[in-house]
Amino acid sequence: MKILKKSLILMLAGVLIIGSLFSCNSDSSGVKLDPKNPTAVTVWHYYNGAVMAAFDQIVKEFNETVGLEKGVIVQGSSMGNVSDLQAAVLASAKKEVGSQEMPNIFASYADTAYAAEQMGILADLDIYFAKEELDQYIAAYIDEGRIGNNNELKIFPIAKSTEIMMINETDWKPFADACGYTLEDLHTPEKIVVVAKAYYEWTDAKTGAQNDGRAFFGRDAMANMFVIGAMQLDAEIIKVDGGKVTVNVDKQAMRRIWDTYYLPYISGYFLSAGRYRSDDTKVGDILAYVGSTSSAMYFPSEVTADGQTYSVEAGIMPAPVFDGGKNVMVQQGAGMAVTQSTPEAEYASALFLKWFTDTETNIRFSALSGYMPVKKEANDYDKFMKVVADNEIPQDEISKRTLEVAFDAVNKSQMYTSKAFDGGMDTRAILNDLLQNKAVADRATVLELIDSGTSYEAAVGQFSTDQNFEAWYAELNQAVQAIVK
Repeated sequence: MKILKKSLILMLAGVLIIGSLFSCNSDSSGVKLDPKNPTAVTVWHYYNGAVMAAFDQIVKEFNETVGLEKGVIVQGSSMGNVSDLQAAVLASAKKEVGSQEMPNIFASYADTAYAAEQMGILADLDIYFAKEELDQYIAAYIDEGRIGNNNELKIFPIAKSTEIMMINETDWKPFADACGYTLEDLHTPEKIVVVAKAYYEWTDAKTGAQNDGRAFFGRDAMANMFVIGAMQLDAEIIKVDGGKVTVNVDKQAMRRIWDTYYLPYISGYFLSAGRYRSDDTKVGDILAYVGSTSSAMYFPSEVTADGQTYSVEAGIMPAPVFDGGKNVMVQQGAGMAVTQSTPEAEYASALFLKWFTDTETNIRFSALSGYMPVKKEANDYDKFMKVVADNEIPQDEISKRTLEVAFDAVNKSQMYTSKAFDGGMDTRAILNDLLQNKAVADRATVLELIDSGTSYEAAVGQFSTDQNFEAWYAELNQAVQAIVK
């Protein structure tokens, strides 16, 4: 309540200033709203828990300030998870029996928005934002939303994330001290494999049994590993230019990924047992993983392993970049799409999005939800923390350090996300599952072979062959090419 009360006072005090940013004649639409007859704007999203509470708080402030002054009432509704929201949006667009009326705004990743755009139901947001306004946003975020046939802006960014590497420093330290490693040895996938092998052997030597070493590393979002890894190696997998889709499943890039994920996985150096890698960290199955910045809040403060529970300290680093590769980081996080309706509702929707992404408002939402703001000036750590302090928003040390690393990545790296295209979701599913499923299945076979008396080297050697790679690569290439065709 204290945070909400102080935030509301600040917003009320700034209404006159902020209101000047939203003149009814500030764009080329020519639409005017009537405060005596407010325009209702419905927003569908997939937020839950703390993120939904943060969004609801921001919406309430809008309705009591700028919305009241201009004549807009926003109502947000959670539709469940991302898949539920996607299904609800597409059902409404197709006017299926039992579907709800289409919302004015819906949270969307590029693939869902692309499907909606192909149905001709999305509004062109370029009408409502002047060029100098759009120039205030991180350019890659705006470019991601240009999915219209003529490059129109159809998805508006409201909050983003990238990937980082999280490390259990408490358990890392004794190993690192004993084997002579530092965190600097974790900046590339190649080096992570070397460290992971050493950790497996170090933990294996601590027991009387053979081949029971612990895994060191895990990874969320396998598709990101492929998409971003390929970009780092200057081998973009899917290129969309002017509606034309070009596929390049580069064999050399795929071999680099194979060597730095599949081979260490079947060797026992990597692992993926829980739903997310933070789950594996909680039970001591791994020490480090690459995951979304927005998931840092789930990194455990305690680990329960071998019948003991103990506190751990978190280390946060940038996501690794391939040796000799470009400094490319993933850009992710859903934006908001506005549906075609009345001129007043479209204008009111744009007005809300403009206010929502105002620097201070967006920072407060980001601080409460674990995401990053979208304007250039808001992606400054000192400015971000000042707004957090001024609004007395609680921030734990992991969140603070995560944001510091993430802001540095956004400001120093090339941010990248795949452009939307027909078959984009199916392609991502293949990149997520094909290698991961094979690695898990083959690791299980390796363990069975060892249990039956085969040596560790011979068991792993059955899968670490060029022929095995060639067969997997052919399957991957054929699957992706078939979807895009």
